[in-house]
Amino acid sequence: MSDESLSYEQARTELAEVVGRLEQGGGSLEESLALWERGEKLADICQRWLDGARERIDAARANRG
Repeated sequence: MSDESLSYEQARTELAEVVGRLEQGGGSLEESLALWERGEKLADICQRWLDGARERIDAARANRG
């Protein structure tokens, strides 16, 4: 599955897993950097979903009034 097709819930779940792995430590520096980069990408995906939801809510409110 490509990153673009991840749902908010899928991205959030994977991000939580990445954070957990980083918090456990024990990996090499290269592994930690790769996890960090993946986490950043997942956080961006989640933020895009949240921004889109905010836009939809704002549009619905504007149309209601």
